Amino acid sequence: MPFWKSASRPWRAALGALLIAIGALSAASPAIAEGITPLRAAVESTPDGYRLDAQFDIHFSPGLEEAVNRGVALYFVVEFELSKPRWYWFDEKPVQLSQTYKITYTPLLRQYRLSAGSAYQNFTRFEDVVSALSRVRGWPVADAGALRRDVGYQAAIRMRLDTTQLPKPFQLNAVASSDWNLSSDWYRWTVNP
Repeated sequence: MPFWKSASRPWRAALGALLIAIGALSAASPAIAEGITPLRAAVESTPDGYRLDAQFDIHFSPGLEEAVNRGVALYFVVEFELSKPRWYWFDEKPVQLSQTYKITYTPLLRQYRLSAGSAYQNFTRFEDVVSALSRVRGWPVADAGALRRDVGYQAAIRMRLDTTQLPKPFQLNAVASSDWNLSSDWYRWTVNP
């Protein structure tokens, strides 16, 4: 005979209340999946050329956040393509760009740093770094005369964690663990200059 059938009524009532409370908590606070999701992107014409604005929804796994807090630098790559479909050959790709962002933590100063090339910005909270990483603003992608006005272009953007720039022990871990495979799908849209 199972223990819950042989248990006294108060014990069964307490067990039932505990199961209901656990179910309510799990329904009220669903787990946020780790990953990167592109939310929106647009290429706008300016007097000095075309600029890209994009927004991503980024959720780090606890393991990745802990790795940053322990001194591991994380490199994220934003890739952008602009292509013109051709019926007689492969698509022409007049624009193919990538930008690398680096997240580091300095325990002595208790500061996170987000850098892209020689430009950087410091933050005191990890959430602020992730928020800044999730926004691409005013990225110059083409000169003013680079795109033809009578043609529709297909644009695509994605963001991914570059595991090839991790220290070697972490690269091995990245192969075996889904925590380290942080990448978005390509977000595609049409650009009419």
